[in-house]
Amino acid sequence: MRVLVTGATGFVGGWMVERLLAQSGWRPFGIGRRNDWPEDLAHLRHVPLAAIDWDDPETIASQIRAFGPDAIIHLAGYASAGKSFREPEAAWWGNFSVTRSLFLAIESSGLRPRILHVGTGLVYAPPEGEALLDECAPLGPASPYAASKLAGDFLARREGKRLGLEVVVARPLNHIGPRQDPQFALASFARQIARMEKGLQPPVLETGNLSPARDLSDVRDIVEGYYLLIQNGRPNGVYNLGSGHALRMGDVLNHLLHHAKVKVDLVTRGDLLRPGEPEVFRADTTKLRGDTKWSPRYSLEETLSDLLAWCRETVAG
Repeated sequence: MRVLVTGATGFVGGWMVERLLAQSGWRPFGIGRRNDWPEDLAHLRHVPLAAIDWDDPETIASQIRAFGPDAIIHLAGYASAGKSFREPEAAWWGNFSVTRSLFLAIESSGLRPRILHVGTGLVYAPPEGEALLDECAPLGPASPYAASKLAGDFLARREGKRLGLEVVVARPLNHIGPRQDPQFALASFARQIARMEKGLQPPVLETGNLSPARDLSDVRDIVEGYYLLIQNGRPNGVYNLGSGHALRMGDVLNHLLHHAKVKVDLVTRGDLLRPGEPEVFRADTTKLRGDTKWSPRYSLEETLSDLLAWCRETVAG
């Protein structure tokens, strides 16, 4: 199975390529904005990687024809809900325009690969109380990031139908793990703790609102779900990915601090607070489990321990 991974050099993309390499007979290829693997993915340098211009579908089509994929896992896009309020144009370009370019390129290539389009569970409206969000939950994206992801979902499904492609849409909730960018909360906390342990910053951790409860998964469990969906997801189907459990962010941070080698003081910063955040957000993954037999392998403790260990290894001191 030849699989093209867009956004291959990103946080999730690197883990996705690793998962595909682990499967006998599967050959991953990557495309993105660069043609060399970053230092933390140096072990993947034997995997073909091509830099493309997302504003030029013909160059993308030529790469698709060269790779001849049986399937495409579309991970490329704009990733930050928080930053999208400050740069909505970038979010819309990354999540809608890039998806449009991909399908134009597929059409031009003359190939008909199976597509996994990765969106986000943040397309759903905040639930009442602690209700689980299934794939039929009301839609109500609350950020430019989520709105642009939802538009990308609809575009992928429409273009798939027009071109006669099998398109599956994945909607993951929060996922964390080693190699995550510190612009995201828990990765930022872990990196700051590692810096504190090496005396590179004072033992004071600045946080936003820690009361919301979120559905957190290990990135390695999420890419396992993508691997199963590219094989077994129903064409034109939509699938939620998540643990199904909501954990208060303050409790998660306490788990992380339990592994710290220094005493850390917490300070709440007003500019890190997000007004209107739902108190509880968690996914119903009944459909995913039923169609693919997926189940998570990593506990929260394992994930946080691995994340902190990676930060300790990579923080210069």
